Amino acid sequence: MIFIGLMRSLFLPAASVLLFLLYSLGNPGIFLASAETPEVKPFVPPGKEVPILGNMHIKDPTDPHVPYNSVPPTSGPHLPYIAPWGVSKTPIPDELQVHNLEDGGVMIQYSCTNCDTLIAQLENLAVKYNKVIVAPYPKMKTPIALTAWARIDTMDRYDEARIERFIKAYMGIDHHVRE
Repeated sequence: MIFIGLMRSLFLPAASVLLFLLYSLGNPGIFLASAETPEVKPFVPPGKEVPILGNMHIKDPTDPHVPYNSVPPTSGPHLPYIAPWGVSKTPIPDELQVHNLEDGGVMIQYSCTNCDTLIAQLENLAVKYNKVIVAPYPKMKTPIALTAWARIDTMDRYDEARIERFIKAYMGIDHHVRE
């Protein structure tokens, strides 16, 4: 009885290996499958990079300063306080919104007429995040602009996945210069 048990414990694993080898001789690709690595796509940050104009504080929005290099702005001179996070029904001055971006915020701004549906979609999306502002920005050429510190993405129509990708990539990154 012991002999039969010993034979079973040796024969079954040996038979399994033999069957695998016989199968693989007819299918040599079985060995290559584990050697192949899946194609890894490089991370491409959302939006377009905009050169940083510094982060100088000014006392008043009317104080002279270098002109912003994007519309809406993505960095540069700004006020020493921030705009409230959330939804604004009025445009936020450039000099104020830039400080929100420096503090790790994302601006979602729109420029359109008769677009209540778009505005509602943007507002409903923004309330899910703690450092996002939705506001009108009539100086834009496109209906929607997303801005973060030194980043901008403009779009002609609502694209929730694209907007959320931008927010998740940049919200919460503090850009204050540490001395």
